[in-house]
Amino acid sequence: MASDTTTGPAGGGEDSADPSAETFMTRRATVPALEELLYRPLPVLDHGFVRVIDYMGDDAAVVQGARVSYGRGTKKVSQDRGLIFYLMRHRHTSPFELCEIKFHIKLPIFVARQWIRHRTANVNEISGRYSILDREFYVPDAAHLAAQSSLNRQGRGEVLQGEEAREVLDMLRADAATNYEHYERMLNERDTGDIIDPSRQGLARELARINLTLSTYTQWYWKIDLHNLMHFLSLRAEGHAQYEIRAYADVMLDVLARWMPITYEAFREYRMGGLHLSATGLAIVRRMLAGEAVTQETSGLSKREWTELMASLEAGGSAGA
Repeated sequence: MASDTTTGPAGGGEDSADPSAETFMTRRATVPALEELLYRPLPVLDHGFVRVIDYMGDDAAVVQGARVSYGRGTKKVSQDRGLIFYLMRHRHTSPFELCEIKFHIKLPIFVARQWIRHRTANVNEISGRYSILDREFYVPDAAHLAAQSSLNRQGRGEVLQGEEAREVLDMLRADAATNYEHYERMLNERDTGDIIDPSRQGLARELARINLTLSTYTQWYWKIDLHNLMHFLSLRAEGHAQYEIRAYADVMLDVLARWMPITYEAFREYRMGGLHLSATGLAIVRRMLAGEAVTQETSGLSKREWTELMASLEAGGSAGA
C-alpha cells in the first residue's frame, strides 16, 4: 500500500534518539500496520526483544516482481491473492526474494549461535572487543526447565520438579553473576564505565569476554529477504524447535502477518500448515486412500520415517512441515 509518509531513517541502538518521532515524504510502498511497529521493542524471553528497523516492499511488490511489470496496473486484490498463493504453492521463490526486512534483535548468546546457522541474512553483531557487554543473562522460567528427552537427542523431556528445579535455577543465576563479576574484575571496569582499581591496567576486552556464559545477552542487526525469512520461520516457529529460539520466531511471525498479510496467509496454508511428502510417502497415502491396510513393514519406510509420517498425518501436517 503506497503512502505519503513514513517514519524516520533506520538506525540507532537502545540509547539513541527515537527516530520514529520524525516523518518524511516518500514514494515507496509502505504498510501502515508495520509502520506502527517500527523501532518499537517487542519483548522476548526475560531481557530480549525484536525491533523492526526498516523494510522494503509489500504484497503488491511480490506480485509486481512475478509479473515483471511497472506499476500496479488494474489487477484486483483477489487476483493478487490468487497469484501469491500460486507462487507459494508451486515454490516459485524469486518474487519473494525482492522484498527485505531489517531487525534489531537482543538475544542470549546460545540462541545466537543456533540462529547464525541460517546463512541467508546479513548480520552485524555487537563486538565484545569494543564494547563491555551488558550485565544481563537469560534465566529460564521454571516451566521450561526440563530433563533430556529419552527419545530425541536434541530435545527436552519432562519438566524438572521441586528441589532439583530450584537448585538448577540457583546455579544458573549464581554462575552467570559470578562470571560477570570476574569479567568486570579482569577488565578493571564496570559496565557503567567506572574504573575499579586505578592502580591496575585491566585485561583487554577481547580476552576478558571469554569468561562470560552463553546465557549472556548479545545484540545484532539482521537483514533478510522475504523468502529466506519464511524459510527461517518454517523451521524455528515449528513445534520441534528449541523453545527459546521459537519465542523469537513467534514474534517475527506476527511481524510478517502485519507486513505481508496475503503472503502470510499463503505461508501458513502451504508451509506452516502443509506437509511435504517423499515419493514413497505419497505412494503410501494413495494406497491408504485406495483402502489398503499399510503397515511400517509393508511401507518401504524406515521405522523413524514411518513414525514421522503417521505423526504428521494425525497432526494435520504441522509435525512434518
